[in-house]
Amino acid sequence: MRKEFIVIGAILVLLTAALSGCGRKDNVAVKDINNSTTANKKNTEQRQDGEDVNLHRLPEQIIELPDEYYRKMDGGGTLENLNYTTYESFTYEEKSQTLDKRAVVYLPEGYDESKKYNVLYLMHGGWSDETVYLGSPEDGKGMFANVLDHAIANGEIDPLIVVSPTYNNTSSSDSGDYSLAIQLTNQYHNELANDLIPAVTRKYSTYAADASHEAIVASRDHRAFAGFSMGSVQTWRTFQYNLDAFRYFMPSSGNAGNSGEAYAKLVRNQGYTADDFFIFAASGTKDFAYSSFKSQIQAMAANDMFTVADNEQEGNLYFLEKEGYSHDGYAAMTYFYNGLTWLFKDGNARENVGTASVITYTSLAENEKFTLTSIVRDVVQDETFGDFGRLLFPVDRSVDENATLEQISSSNTYVWYNYIQPEKTVEIVNYLKEQSVNGNQIFYPIYSEEEIKNNPSKADTGLFFFRGNPGEKFAVMNAGGGFAYVGAMHDSFPHALEASKNGYNAFALIYRPDDPYADLAQAITYIHDHADELQVNPENYSLWGGSAGARMAATLGNADYLYPLTGRNDIPQAAAVIMQYTGYNHVSSSDAPTYVNVGQSDGIASWRTMQSRLERLENLGIPTEFHSYDGLPHGYGLGIGTAAEGWIADAFAFWERNSNN
Repeated sequence: MRKEFIVIGAILVLLTAALSGCGRKDNVAVKDINNSTTANKKNTEQRQDGEDVNLHRLPEQIIELPDEYYRKMDGGGTLENLNYTTYESFTYEEKSQTLDKRAVVYLPEGYDESKKYNVLYLMHGGWSDETVYLGSPEDGKGMFANVLDHAIANGEIDPLIVVSPTYNNTSSSDSGDYSLAIQLTNQYHNELANDLIPAVTRKYSTYAADASHEAIVASRDHRAFAGFSMGSVQTWRTFQYNLDAFRYFMPSSGNAGNSGEAYAKLVRNQGYTADDFFIFAASGTKDFAYSSFKSQIQAMAANDMFTVADNEQEGNLYFLEKEGYSHDGYAAMTYFYNGLTWLFKDGNARENVGTASVITYTSLAENEKFTLTSIVRDVVQDETFGDFGRLLFPVDRSVDENATLEQISSSNTYVWYNYIQPEKTVEIVNYLKEQSVNGNQIFYPIYSEEEIKNNPSKADTGLFFFRGNPGEKFAVMNAGGGFAYVGAMHDSFPHALEASKNGYNAFALIYRPDDPYADLAQAITYIHDHADELQVNPENYSLWGGSAGARMAATLGNADYLYPLTGRNDIPQAAAVIMQYTGYNHVSSSDAPTYVNVGQSDGIASWRTMQSRLERLENLGIPTEFHSYDGLPHGYGLGIGTAAEGWIADAFAFWERNSNN
């Protein structure tokens, strides 16, 4: 398959040679973006032993594209040609030569003109044209169009419009001339701003109210530009000249040679600040453009305008580097895919793109149960849930409150998850309502009113209590969500409900994705200090988690981290840690007994990584139990209807064996 993809190495060989060493300040200490896949050093907590606990909202490691994503699927999006008129680049202002050009446009399956869509502009590299990634209506879909189809269908990427233009003036052979390609990318911003974006805006349903410059600027939060190799050079040029039209930039394996201060000046000259953009940069360690590309990122990181971070709340520059990746189209598509799983989602400016009509709220009667057709709004606003009903569903994602419980129980809401059971959602909200109606408190804030007043983000935290037998030990369940949101309805509520059915007391933690370890530490402290009131045994508790939540459980399950993170030495270590599908691999003699299960087709968390970690724990004399399931992907939760179904009984038994009853 690799031979079918156009590789554009020759141009970047010249580019690398020409720009090698450019973009780095002499004798300046750059921020450390080495020895870390994500290059994030700011958004960390220091462990007691001097190592770092990563608090990533973007993936810690690159998500490999499954092989089937390259193959065509039934249905999916459609391709269109967008024809428009522009002018010869070098004399654009004079408009001395008219050019008839086209861009290939990808419209997601079910494209609806009554909805608004985010737009990605995706530029090709050298020796290529506008068809290289998406394909064309005449010849069929290209491989990245197939990737988009699968990723959107699986809820990993929100439906969006992708526009693949070309900087070439007359033919794809233009980019075979390195010096000409540089000239064309230097001038392309005129065509992009004056002709292409207005043409896209006039024809398709985007967030721009109209095709005027003012409307395009006003909707910049919903527009991104990406490119690989020479397309990456074009991405930097777009950042340089078109910052008023774009908030998000995804350059990969192609630098443009400016120093960090030069880029900072470009931002200031356009009237913007460090809060007005986010750059998702990527390259592979065996890519011949890697060294010069990374040098540019380092130079930018050395300037106060740019802060290396993995989320917009903490900074505006993210560097994803992949060990062993070379300069080819497969690397490019992997980078684009990884960026798009995050782009336009949690933490970013985003409007609700749903079109459902407004539902007038009518509270359910006290004894009336929710069903699959119940509306999310009805659940959130039900009086039995007080002011915490909103925490039943992800508060860090855009959730359509007009959707039914069946509709919301999908990977469109719970990104990275599979085998989501709508019936389980209904069971959980009915259980919690019944508990509340019967006079049992079902939600406990973990922070005081004064703490929340001083830090309002702490209002988005708390414990949902699934009661077991009075005096029984307890479990804390931590849902995953890539440290971008909390997928509790699929990844912790069902586990807590099963625990309560088996007599255990279980708490499902709603935490802040950007401060998860502090919130889990506070939750453990709260339960310990209120054990009598909650009627739970504070000894022999267990910590559970899936994906990101599993990292939390493993970290707080380690005695060396528990005490400094809680600030207490009177809280006992967990008797057991129950982990699902995560790539966490830290090991020490202070870890708790650990149970693991994971799917062998998990493209996010390698089952071999989890197995290897448990073998290392075993070598330290720590009890472990490992299960992997053939064919299962990431995020299967309880695994109902899969090869993993029933695993939770094994986990309960493991917990019991390692408790000092």
